[in-house]
Amino acid sequence: MKPGKLDSTVLTLGFAFLYLPILILVVYSFNDSKLVTVWGGFSLKWYSSLWSNQGLLDAAWVTLRVGIMSATFGTILGTLAALTLVRFGRFPGRMLFSGMVYAPLVMPEVITGLSLLLLFVAMNIDRSLMTVTIAHTTFTMCYVAIVVQSRLLTFDMSLEEAALDLGCPPVKTFFKITLPLIMPAVVSGWMLAFTLSLDDLVIASFTTGPGATTLPIKIYSQVRLGVTPEINAVCSILIGLVTTGVIFASIMTKKQELQRQRDEHEAAQAA
Repeated sequence: MKPGKLDSTVLTLGFAFLYLPILILVVYSFNDSKLVTVWGGFSLKWYSSLWSNQGLLDAAWVTLRVGIMSATFGTILGTLAALTLVRFGRFPGRMLFSGMVYAPLVMPEVITGLSLLLLFVAMNIDRSLMTVTIAHTTFTMCYVAIVVQSRLLTFDMSLEEAALDLGCPPVKTFFKITLPLIMPAVVSGWMLAFTLSLDDLVIASFTTGPGATTLPIKIYSQVRLGVTPEINAVCSILIGLVTTGVIFASIMTKKQELQRQRDEHEAAQAA
């Protein structure tokens, strides 16, 4: 077998191993039978029955709120951390600061969740929606910092310098010049943070409390008693939402990147 065909075969088998189980899950979410391993015909009844399952609906609403809030806070903090690491060069405590920012990347989620739990107990903070949001913000901001930092490293500083030379204040320069140009990276970081929060089970299980059960925890607790077509349906909805969000973010990022290139080209021609 030629090397090119071997690479294509291995790649195809790898993608099939990753995505074929997801495809089977989506297909069997339309199964009319109560047995998830026996096909009983096409039906949408498991999707309609979700609207009467208040437990799953409450968990989905909690997950959505936690995801939006933690992704937003994580994006703000991650962007500020990336700006600090790129723009301020070597400063006292830089090694410690960068280590604290990137620590959640290499630290097992069990340790992160347990340490946050011990922190909340020591501070006498009751576990609730707020503690889950804080925990997810803590471990998602490092991913945003990496994405935004990679964009800032290739940023054309002459654009900021031109705005400053024309009398624009530094803060206004950031919001008028820098932020629009790095917005594709910021949006990508937000989507990544939201997806990580939506998917998290381990950290949320340590920091959750009464009334703050997320959807992964709810699904895991029901799966231990047996997989039902209703679980397949709610997982298929999650897959659809994440896929739609990724496609939308990709389209928006592409449009913003094209707009940025057009603006830079027009600015170069004007100069």
